[in-house]
Amino acid sequence: MSGTVNKVMLIGHLGDEVKMHYFEGGGCIGRFPLATNETYTNKQTGEKVTNTDWHNVVVRNKAAEICEKYLSKGDKVYVEGRLKNRQWQGEDGNTRYTTEVHVQDFTFLTNKNEAGASMQPVQTPQSSAPSNTSQTPAAVVETEDDDDLPF
Repeated sequence: MSGTVNKVMLIGHLGDEVKMHYFEGGGCIGRFPLATNETYTNKQTGEKVTNTDWHNVVVRNKAAEICEKYLSKGDKVYVEGRLKNRQWQGEDGNTRYTTEVHVQDFTFLTNKNEAGASMQPVQTPQSSAPSNTSQTPAAVVETEDDDDLPF
């Protein structure tokens, strides 16, 4: 196989509100931290251990506006995208690095207007394809009885 793959799929909870930044050309970007948990039982002590990883999530343009409108701190969301590394000079002159998840698709598992088992699938608009994200995404109802995720 000669190709490469850069794909990330996460289900987690927002650690903060979506922070928006608007550009002069009319575009915008939304950023939020996403927490994923891993839970296991320590075999020596028998106690349950939970480890939390934090991910920097980036959403662009109309998708960012949708996230800002419907997501809030603590909400559960599925995101799918690709990893991107960035570097910049900090105010102290040191080079800083960060890894971000640039979202291509996402699904709300909870949101501001609905709680519980509702889900809203949303696909971010591609620059070359016509966009139909001006409408509120259609709801898909699923039960979460079989949810064995650790969070």
